[in-house]
Amino acid sequence: MLTIRPATKEDVSILYELIMGIARYHNQEYAVKTSVEELLRAGFGEVAKFGALIAEYEGKPAAYLSYTWNYSIWNAGSYMNLDDLFVKEKFRGKKIGEALMQEAKALCQSRNTNLIRWEVQKDNVGAIKFYERLGAKMKAKGIFRWELKEKPTA
Repeated sequence: MLTIRPATKEDVSILYELIMGIARYHNQEYAVKTSVEELLRAGFGEVAKFGALIAEYEGKPAAYLSYTWNYSIWNAGSYMNLDDLFVKEKFRGKKIGEALMQEAKALCQSRNTNLIRWEVQKDNVGAIKFYERLGAKMKAKGIFRWELKEKPTA
């Protein structure tokens, strides 16, 4: 039985473990700078900076989808920026990723938002095929990152 629900502050430890799961999957644990405390503050404080959906399969955390809301000046409207979609290996093949994407779509539609945007590594052929099966289109555009000096601590 699959259940998908919005993450709550009680889920921050689960969310953190899922984040570390995707980082391990991509051999990028070194890049994770967040913590349980930061997730609690940023996602469940006075003003939430992100949202997340948790998928449970037979009562066990199986996957997550995280997102932020952004605004496009050109499109004159808000859109969902999908940050991560991750399904634990033992739960793959059960259409959990598709169910999470459909839930994200429904969330957008409930907010009168008609665009979800995300990034995928060009060599992640499995993910690209999955997204294309959903009807998503990949746009060729370079992504720049400008790593600025860390903020000074007070």
